[in-house]
Amino acid sequence: MRVPKTVRVVEVGPRDGLQNEAKTVPTATKVALIEQLADAGFKTIEAGSFVSSKWVPQMADTTAVMQALKRRPGIVYQVLVPNLKGFDAARAANADEVAIFAAASESFSRRNINCSIAESIERFAPVMVAAKAAGIPVRGYISCVVDCPYEGAVSPQAVADIAGRLHDLGCYEISLGDTIGTGTPARIVAMVDAVAEHVPRERLAIHCHDTYGQALANILAALESGIATIDSSVAGLGGCPYAPGAAGNVASEDVVYMLDGLGVAHGIDLAKLAATGRFISAALGREPASKCAKALASKAA
Repeated sequence: MRVPKTVRVVEVGPRDGLQNEAKTVPTATKVALIEQLADAGFKTIEAGSFVSSKWVPQMADTTAVMQALKRRPGIVYQVLVPNLKGFDAARAANADEVAIFAAASESFSRRNINCSIAESIERFAPVMVAAKAAGIPVRGYISCVVDCPYEGAVSPQAVADIAGRLHDLGCYEISLGDTIGTGTPARIVAMVDAVAEHVPRERLAIHCHDTYGQALANILAALESGIATIDSSVAGLGGCPYAPGAAGNVASEDVVYMLDGLGVAHGIDLAKLAATGRFISAALGREPASKCAKALASKAA
């Protein structure tokens, strides 16, 4: 088995994880979560998003979160932005990095950001220009890289086309999202191979949801395909408000445990991460979705 010797794990729980919660999460809790994740060793943390609070009310306090954070040197605090207005807010909040998001499915694009794929790319062009002028790196997300909840199977070539366009715009990295968690290893590999014809593998990341219990297998397949960046969410938080039935993101604890077993360096303290998962799960009134976290808790009991 050939996997990268070192992997970067991007923690998306504070944004992608919490955006789908029905319960309002206090700003102080979000800040504590992000600071605990930084203490656990994450170097890139998705801290929030500057999208319309009408559509994603859980992210309405992102400015307050960014202002309250005790920033640590060497850690990238990233926020999601849908357009130039969002970018301006991110810059005002001193975000280290921004992310833009497209979809490989027309139906999902219209449900998620209320425009076609082509229109979404047009919206991002001025963001890229402004980000370059400000010296702020931009990461790209692509949703529905395997299946769409409205259209069914998505062709690898469609994903490759969008990835190539985001890369050409100037995104330093493209995160490939199995938004509804229906992917299997063979389909993930086929998709990654198609995308790699347009974007170098070292500029790709994998973002898996665990709806069908395939996330870790899919991540391992991506690692074997040359991907060295993994998105994950503490305690398995998340889902997608525009993808009915989608389960949470793959749990960061489970990813880190697997990487430890593979002998892959990642820089994250599993015990601190598991404690962080227990913290945010308690704040939300439930148990962590991570199997690893549950196993560690039972051993400690």
